[in-house]
Amino acid sequence: MTRIALVTGGTRGIGHAISIALKDMGVTVAANYGGNDEAAKAFTEETGIPAFKFDVGDFEACKAGIEQVEAEVGSIDILVNNAGITRDKPLHKMDSDQWQAVIDTNLTSAFNMTRNIIDGMRERGFGRIINISSINGQKGQFGQSNYSAAKAGLIGFTKAVALETASKGITCNAIAPGYVATEMVKAVPEDVLNSKILPYIPAGRLGEPEEIGRCVAFLASDEAGYITGSTLTANGGQYMV
Repeated sequence: MTRIALVTGGTRGIGHAISIALKDMGVTVAANYGGNDEAAKAFTEETGIPAFKFDVGDFEACKAGIEQVEAEVGSIDILVNNAGITRDKPLHKMDSDQWQAVIDTNLTSAFNMTRNIIDGMRERGFGRIINISSINGQKGQFGQSNYSAAKAGLIGFTKAVALETASKGITCNAIAPGYVATEMVKAVPEDVLNSKILPYIPAGRLGEPEEIGRCVAFLASDEAGYITGSTLTANGGQYMV
């Protein structure tokens, strides 16, 4: 039976790689995106994966978006909560809008999406929920109290949902990537990358988006059915837990 996956923030960066990795393992994939219509169109033309635009920070938008995906693609068996933004500022300079925007997109979105999908998974007796956290949700990061709080919250959310759903054939796991060679990281000045980031990564390099995609594909597979409530770290040894 072909599984169906929905990847939030699935048309760019790590989400793009996750969508392709799932497709390559035989899953039918739908990708959500929030605002970049041009990138979403290019993604669909490149991959053949349909893209659905809705705001994951809005509960009712998620409900409507999921209904559209399920009407056009089918019932969702695999949910990857990947959507995320940054609004970096030290706490003493951060305003409430910068805090709330990151919490809504990076953490509340996981509730919005999972709550609107979980009933179907429970009824069918199968589900894979994979939440993309971050190394900075594990260790914290200067200027990212909002981002670190949201990504740490995803780990707690993962553990609670795993406990609630294990008896229903549903697993819920998190992945905590380190520094990955996405557009955002590649935009960091080379001197900063070479002096302040790479020296602290024992592997001596950035991760590749495809490496995170393969982590997701494994956790989404039938073979990973006994793994739940776990956080898989993929950071080149930068932070070990």
